[in-house]
Amino acid sequence: QVQLVESGGGLVQAGGSLRLSCAASGRTFSSYTMGWFRQAPGNEREFVAAIRWSSSRIDYADFVKGRFTISRDNAKNTVYLQMNSLKPEDTAVYSCAASQRWAGILPKEYDYWGQGTQVTVSS
Repeated sequence: QVQLVESGGGLVQAGGSLRLSCAASGRTFSSYTMGWFRQAPGNEREFVAAIRWSSSRIDYADFVKGRFTISRDNAKNTVYLQMNSLKPEDTAVYSCAASQRWAGILPKEYDYWGQGTQVTVSS
């Protein structure tokens, strides 16, 4: 069992920045891959970024590459998503996810999920 709690969301103007955090507790050895997904109202959940335990492999969705940075601090059992140059289309609930193995872009590849944090980008 792994519990994930996101924080850091909020309201920001276009072009601004936010830093999301996801704190893991419980069976943290089951957090080999940590990922971020987002879901806007009426849309499907979509992949944002993922990172392995060692940070040896990091993947980003094309639409955030160059603007967002994923990182993790294993001593703190925390993964971060630094979001810069935010756009209105980035508005969504951002959720943290964990997998016991390597996972990619599909939500079904992840074993544990946080409840999400709202990010709203105004025009």
